[in-house]
Amino acid sequence: MPITEANLYDQLSEQSKSRILIVDDEEAVRKVFAARLEKHYECVPAANAQEALTLLARQQFALALLDVQMPGLSGIELLRKMIKDFPDVAVIIVSGIGRGQRVIDALRIGAFDYLIKPCDLDVLQLSVERALERRALLRDGKRYKQDLEKRNEELASQKAELERLQAQLVQNEKMVSLGQLAGGVAHELNNPAGFLYSNMESLGEYASGIERLLAIHDRMPLSTELAAEANAVKQELHYERLRAELPSIIADCQEGARRIRDIVMNLRTFSRLDEAEVKKVDIHAGIDASIRLLSQYYNSSHITLRRDYGDLPLVECFAGQLNQVWVNLLTNAAQAIGQGPGQVRIETGLDDGAVAVKISDTGKGIEPQDLKRIFDPFFTTKPTGEGTGLGLSISYGIIESHGGVIKVESTPGKGTTFTTLIPASAQRCKAGQPN
Repeated sequence: MPITEANLYDQLSEQSKSRILIVDDEEAVRKVFAARLEKHYECVPAANAQEALTLLARQQFALALLDVQMPGLSGIELLRKMIKDFPDVAVIIVSGIGRGQRVIDALRIGAFDYLIKPCDLDVLQLSVERALERRALLRDGKRYKQDLEKRNEELASQKAELERLQAQLVQNEKMVSLGQLAGGVAHELNNPAGFLYSNMESLGEYASGIERLLAIHDRMPLSTELAAEANAVKQELHYERLRAELPSIIADCQEGARRIRDIVMNLRTFSRLDEAEVKKVDIHAGIDASIRLLSQYYNSSHITLRRDYGDLPLVECFAGQLNQVWVNLLTNAAQAIGQGPGQVRIETGLDDGAVAVKISDTGKGIEPQDLKRIFDPFFTTKPTGEGTGLGLSISYGIIESHGGVIKVESTPGKGTTFTTLIPASAQRCKAGQPN
C-alpha cells in the first residue's frame, strides 16, 4: 500500500494509542500505576510538568495521568498547556486533593476524569479504558468529519463542472439552431439582395442617361400647344424638384442595397456555426464581422475602436464558435465602458507559434475578488437581467476545445484585457464541440 497522509496518520495512531504518560513527583506512585497498567499499555514516567512537556513534544501519547501538586508547574497548569498544545491527548487527574471546586475546575478545563488518591487500581484501569474509548470516538468523528468535508468539496467541484458542461451543451444547441436559422435567412436573402444591389447600380446608370436626354429635350423648341401640355405635366410631377432630388434618391437606394448586401455577407460569415468541419479561416474577417454585428456599440460616438492587426496565417478552427468568442468579448468590453467615453483596442499577432488576439477596454475593470471567478458558469457582475453569466464560461470552453488558452488581466477603474492564444492548427475535439 502506498504511504499517504491518511494511512501514515493511522500508523502513528496505532503506535501511540496504547502509550500512557504518568506524571507524578512521587516515584512510588508512578511505579504502582505503571505496574497495574503496563500489561495493556506502554507506560512512560515523568517526575514533573517540565519533563512531561519534553516527552509530549518528542512522541505521541494517547493519555496522561497527572498529579496536581508537583514542583514547578502544578497539574492544573500542565492540564491547561496540554489542552492548548496537545489537544489529542486524553487527561485524567489523580490527586490527593479532593476539594469539590478543584474537581469542577479540572473537568471544566478539559480533564476526562478526576480520581482521588489513594485510588482503587481497578477504578483507575476502568477510567483509563473509558478515556481511551472516548478519545478513539472523538478521533474517528474528527476523521469522518474531515472525510465528509473533503467529499463535499469534491461533490461541489463536480457539480460546478457538470453545470459548466450543461451550460455549454445548452448554449451549443442554441448556437447550432441560431446557425441554421441565420444560414437559412442569409441563403433566402442572398439572391433578392443581389438582384436589388445589381439593379440599383443599373438604375443609377439609366437615370444618368435619361437626365442627359431630358436636358437636351428641354432645349428643344415646342409648339404653343405642346409646350403648354409639357408644362402641365411638369407641374403635376414637380419636375424641377424631381430632377434635383432623383440622383440623391437613387444614391440612398444604392446605399441601402449595399448595406443589405453587407448584412447578408456578415450573416453568412458569422453563421458558420452549423459547419461541423474544421476549416481554415481568416481570424480578422471573423472579428470584423462580429464588430459589424455589434454596430449598436461600435458605431456610437462614445467608444473609440482601435484595430492593430498583425500578420496572421489562416487558422484551422470552427469559425462560428470563435466568432461567438469575439462577440462575447467585444460585447463585454463595450458594456464595461458604458456611456464612456472609452476605447476598445484589438491587437493580433503570433506568440510562440500561436495566434494571439488581445481585446482591451478602458472600462470600469474587475474587482480582484471577482477576477478568479470570472470564467465560472452563471457568475456575473452585471445587474440582474443584463447578463446570464454564461458568455465567458462558454468562451473559455470554446478556446480550450481548440487547444488554446484564454487569460484575463484587470485593474479596477482602468480597464480589462482578455488574451486568447489559439494554435494555428485546431486541436480537434469530439464532434467539433467544446469539451
